[in-house]
Amino acid sequence: MIEVDTRHPAGRIERDIYGHFLESAFFGNIEGGVFDDGSPLSDGGPGVRAGFRQDVLALCRELGIPNVRWPGGNFTSPYHWEDGIGDRDARPRRLELAWGSEESNRFGTDEFLAWCADVGAEPFLVHGCRSVDDAVRWVEYTNYAGDTAYTRRRKDNGHPDPYRVRYWGVGNEPYGPWQMGHRPAAEYAAAAREHARFMRLVDPEIKLVACGSPWQQEEWTRPVLQQTGRLIDYLSLHLYGAATHSYTGRHGDDDYEAVVAQPVYFEQRIEEYAHLVAELSAEAGLERPPALALDEWNIRHLEPAEWPEPCPGPDGGTGVRELPEGAPADGARGLRVNRYSPRTLADALFYAGVFHTLHRSSALPAPVTMANTVNLVNANGLIVARPNGAVKSASYHVWDLYQNHTGPVALPTTVEGPARTAAVRQGDNRGPGGDFATRLGVVPHLDASAMLSADGRRLHVAVVNRHRDAAVSARVVRDGDPGGLPAVAEVRDLGVEVDDMLAANSLSDPDRVAVRHRRAVETPGGCYAFPAHSVTVLAFDLD
Repeated sequence: MIEVDTRHPAGRIERDIYGHFLESAFFGNIEGGVFDDGSPLSDGGPGVRAGFRQDVLALCRELGIPNVRWPGGNFTSPYHWEDGIGDRDARPRRLELAWGSEESNRFGTDEFLAWCADVGAEPFLVHGCRSVDDAVRWVEYTNYAGDTAYTRRRKDNGHPDPYRVRYWGVGNEPYGPWQMGHRPAAEYAAAAREHARFMRLVDPEIKLVACGSPWQQEEWTRPVLQQTGRLIDYLSLHLYGAATHSYTGRHGDDDYEAVVAQPVYFEQRIEEYAHLVAELSAEAGLERPPALALDEWNIRHLEPAEWPEPCPGPDGGTGVRELPEGAPADGARGLRVNRYSPRTLADALFYAGVFHTLHRSSALPAPVTMANTVNLVNANGLIVARPNGAVKSASYHVWDLYQNHTGPVALPTTVEGPARTAAVRQGDNRGPGGDFATRLGVVPHLDASAMLSADGRRLHVAVVNRHRDAAVSARVVRDGDPGGLPAVAEVRDLGVEVDDMLAANSLSDPDRVAVRHRRAVETPGGCYAFPAHSVTVLAFDLD
């Protein structure tokens, strides 16, 4: 049974939780993704939009993109935004220190903001938090309306009016030794406070995201909230799942059960951090805690580091390469992320489960009100772009289901039904020996999230059936009344006609994993059989 309470909403689901992420110099996010200089598929005209991939742009518009985080990611820490403005041909080509490549800077601030305007997305700019003056001048260039050297440069670059960029990140993962600008919590807190103070002096209307941490959370978060709590709107959290099918699948293990269970890990971490942030905010004397921004998240497809380097395949996914026979020498100990591995049906169920977690977080003392998946285009993204075209990945359809075919009002929802107890993989966290960290948890076969439309006239019930083989029947009960729902629902579902848990879309087979839409399906007494390995959204018209 799935019980839904429409009388006592749990909170509001912010559209920004369906946000995205682009990182410069990162496996085709920008060059070869949203921007492809000289491609016949790109805008060939003069001006700031020259090079924009039109097929990618069309798919982004079709989906509807609430916000996009840029320029990273790790790329952010050493980035100098002034390298990416002005005449493209005069911009400096730099050794890029995050990913060890070279950055052309042909896609910079004006290009990104023009691209967001064309898509209809809110831009989310992230500064490295290593130079207050650099951050202040960036806000001045984009948002200030007066007559200064920087606003004249903006005018000369084709945009006389302020862009009014609302979302700004203050640093990226400074807790990590892999970052330029890595520092202890107290030092980051002091730097973030100064950055936030002076960025707000340029534009008091901006919304600021400070860096939370996935590790040693209390030690990191306390000084950050004490020093910046009154100046920020969000505290970030980065979480990643992990999938091993790239190598275990060669021996019959598609890792399905571990993948679809990992939203339980996300829920545990988000709940724990939300309560910690609320407690530390009260300790710091704040009137309310900042909201959480899950501004990096995804599930990583891992493979043995000893294998030949992956490369992009022309049809989407990983290109052909010769792999060694037998099991990898070190098991889980020597792994890397395959950035070209396509999104699968199992991934789609994982994403839907995370969205349910984000919906439920609206009732937490520090809710998640923004989230940005890594990545939007290529590099395990929603859209896969290759020189000969672009295709919607399986994950694209999950975003479409939830942001375009559900409602913004989260409702208390409980599920009574079968479940399994499992050692839930704690994402891509591994112990000293290389084995994945796990935590015992209950993994229900059915996971449900119910939502009302803004006008309260339509009830949406989204259900993930994680069971690999069996449909699970359930009755949806509204406000304790078994007869409280219409006998007919509009149904959209994903995965129903796919038997392979690793099924993925490609340019030659773009609809292998796609949404099935049926306008009138009988649901007598609110009963419905949710198909195996599927995501279903039922929509009921209320009286």
